[in-house]
Amino acid sequence: MALPATLSSPALSTLSTYVSTSRSRLQSLYSDIHRQKHSNPSSFHAHVDWWHRTLKDIISRGWQGSDGSDGTSNKLVLGARRALVDRLRYEGVGKPLGLGTTIAEMRRSNDLIPLSQFLTSLHSVYDPGWLPYRIASFVVGKPLWWAMEQLDIVRSEDSYTEAEMWKKIEGDYVMLGLVVQAADTLETLRDGAGISPADNLYTLEEFRREFGANVLPGVVLSETDTKVLIKYLERERRVLVQDGDIIKFVTTDHDREITVVDRGVLELKTAVRNLRDQVDNIQNKIDQTTSKISDALRQQRKSIALAELRFKKHLEDLLSKRLGSLHNLESTLISVETAAGDVKIMKTYESSTATLKAILSHPSLQRDKIEETMDALAASTADAREIDDAIRMSGDVDAVDTGIDDTELEAELNALVEEAEKERIEAVEQAVLEKLHGLAVHIPVGAPVQGEAASRRIAEAA
Repeated sequence: MALPATLSSPALSTLSTYVSTSRSRLQSLYSDIHRQKHSNPSSFHAHVDWWHRTLKDIISRGWQGSDGSDGTSNKLVLGARRALVDRLRYEGVGKPLGLGTTIAEMRRSNDLIPLSQFLTSLHSVYDPGWLPYRIASFVVGKPLWWAMEQLDIVRSEDSYTEAEMWKKIEGDYVMLGLVVQAADTLETLRDGAGISPADNLYTLEEFRREFGANVLPGVVLSETDTKVLIKYLERERRVLVQDGDIIKFVTTDHDREITVVDRGVLELKTAVRNLRDQVDNIQNKIDQTTSKISDALRQQRKSIALAELRFKKHLEDLLSKRLGSLHNLESTLISVETAAGDVKIMKTYESSTATLKAILSHPSLQRDKIEETMDALAASTADAREIDDAIRMSGDVDAVDTGIDDTELEAELNALVEEAEKERIEAVEQAVLEKLHGLAVHIPVGAPVQGEAASRRIAEAA
């Protein structure tokens, strides 16, 4: 969908930045702000941030027009040209008068990177540069530049008009935030892939066909976008290497080379893919021919039906041959991948063997050293046993020297038990007597004898 270059742009109104912004705020954002960087820095940076999000959204939707090298719209690269100002005209607000200054500030903050610089630089976009050089630039360069500005030898950026600023910044720029987003998505798609060598190898066209429509929602990357993404994955993420038209995903720094085996595997993989496309194409033609035969028979056009039937037979014969070739190529590819896998396994075995040899060659694991260590251990164990026996014998001697007889100890213990039991019985009897003394005796009138007898029983019980 191309962004309509009309006075009223319904497409712009659907962007999240426009939906959440009032008309008065839009008028401020569309105004010229090139002198606010020092006079009102907070407002200036808020302005730049809003346009950063807006341009990022516009680029990712493919609304720049046919600016790509292949005639499609770039989704990772901004075409910073004066025509963009007209495309961003908004009804009731007008054109963005400070867009050139905004793009210049985004370039300074590395949110936008010149396309040619991005594709050719050997250094990462996150590399801050050589520290002594940066210190010298700050200590010497800044004051020198300020002095030159005061002498009118050079011009301050604040002195440039919007038109002059556009002449300085016009060109193509990589939108770094979108590249990072696309790279994250691609790595997620690749998570768990790459089981066989062929899964890690692509031509440039195959790479674009595989990932171009999947890394950003609802759009397909242009040829330029694909080159930008590959460069970022190779230089910043270090997850692939590229050699001409060949791309290889890697997992370790030791595998960052495209070998003759890789080229052979990729050729086989490409041949298999092409044959599969041919088989699908032939099958579609057979289906179409079958449909034509049925239509001719319904129309009583037997000669046409017979001609189509002959053509169908030729197609079926060609399909059979192509399927045979496809089977042979797939078998060959599997054999090559198996052999390549065996080579890696053998390298692992060799590495493991070397590691084991290095461990076994340690002086502590030599036979003489082992025997010496085991003999020392046995001697230490014997010494410990002798010390333990000596301690035990000393304890037995101490027990004999005290003259304590176990029989006497047992008799004394039984006597203590009997004494404790006797004391317990006496305590129970004493408690019973106290209860009996506490009983109140009632003697009825006319029965003195019984009363006296009861008194005697109580006295006897006491």
